[in-house]
Amino acid sequence: MALSARQIPRWFNSVKLSSFVTAMQLGKRFPRAGKTLLRGVSAQPQMSSGNCFLQWGFKAYRTSSLRNSSQSANPSRQEIGSAQSTLLPSVNEQTPKTQKIPSLDSELSLEALDDLPSLAPLQPVSEEEAIQIVADPPLPPDTFTLRDYVDHSETLQKLVHLGVDLSKIEKHPEAANLLLRLDFEKDIKQILMFLKDLGIEDNQLGTYLTKNYAIFSEDLENLKTRVAYLQSKNFSKAQIAQMVRNAPFLLSFSVERLDNRLGFFQKELELSVKKTRDLVVRLPRLLTGSLEPVKENMKVYRLELGFKHNEIQHMITRVPKMLTANKRKLTETFDYLHNVMSIPHHLIVRFPQVFNTRLFKVKERHLFLTYLGRAQYDPTKPNYISLDKFVSVPDEIFCEEIAKASVQDFEKFLKTL
Repeated sequence: MALSARQIPRWFNSVKLSSFVTAMQLGKRFPRAGKTLLRGVSAQPQMSSGNCFLQWGFKAYRTSSLRNSSQSANPSRQEIGSAQSTLLPSVNEQTPKTQKIPSLDSELSLEALDDLPSLAPLQPVSEEEAIQIVADPPLPPDTFTLRDYVDHSETLQKLVHLGVDLSKIEKHPEAANLLLRLDFEKDIKQILMFLKDLGIEDNQLGTYLTKNYAIFSEDLENLKTRVAYLQSKNFSKAQIAQMVRNAPFLLSFSVERLDNRLGFFQKELELSVKKTRDLVVRLPRLLTGSLEPVKENMKVYRLELGFKHNEIQHMITRVPKMLTANKRKLTETFDYLHNVMSIPHHLIVRFPQVFNTRLFKVKERHLFLTYLGRAQYDPTKPNYISLDKFVSVPDEIFCEEIAKASVQDFEKFLKTL
């Protein structure tokens, strides 16, 4: 078996080391016999096949190395001498120049040569072997969308089947990286079972997970602890499920934060425990959102709009969104109701739903009633129009029951504004 130029250095180093160790061991056991053998060596010494091939291998390797290095620069005599000094001294000194070198085509009995791995990566492969080769599909390169990873990720495929909108999640790089690292069976399945036990329906899981994908990074025991805390505050299972659906990030907050929020609303608004519980059930994002808008609106109601503390309590328990409403919208709506329509505070307190109505709708209906001479909002006078009906009914009922006019007349009037 012939050796390639690349295989010679590797094989030579291994054989040289093994031969050197063997020679040292024999030298220790038979020191005198070794000396006698070296002294009585003839013109043609009897060398073992291993030592003979050792010398031939090194010379072939040195010849190949010198031929390659001569293309770039001629080595000095000292470098050649240092290379020759790597041979075993006893063999190199006693071997005459007429020593016969075995040819490259001679058969070798060393078993080590049969165990050498093939160094031919471009070795031709038959068609039958090529068909049997199974290669995994390559992962897509760097991308800005999760769509390219769906075919390669079982987790993403199952999330899509649940209704998760990956186009919204991929806008957050940290979320995309999180989902790609998760295993569906180990990391996601237990969270899904927890949400279903909590009361989240199958058709609601997709929407919930799209908004709160970070729940997969939460510890399951922490989630159970937060649910247990809400239950200790007498929130029913149905109420907790409603709160989690309407405020997906609720379970991502610690027990300490949830407790502080409940205490804040109970203390700041001076509400009872039951009213505080009803307030956060109807608007659970009060527990997850910022408290700055709440504090600012409380000042607006009390200082700018002139409502009393008990009036504020009544309005926010009827319409919790008033706590997080836009400050500018609150002041503009109140200014039009109180200063233009001449509606006093106590009537506004009775119908706080008016703050949830768009201001242009209030203006259009009030101007139409004024045009018809029916803008009368005083309950002590005839033809009284309550604010509840004024803002809550659709245009057809407003025209028929309140304005006593047709919808076409109302539409024609709006074109004059």
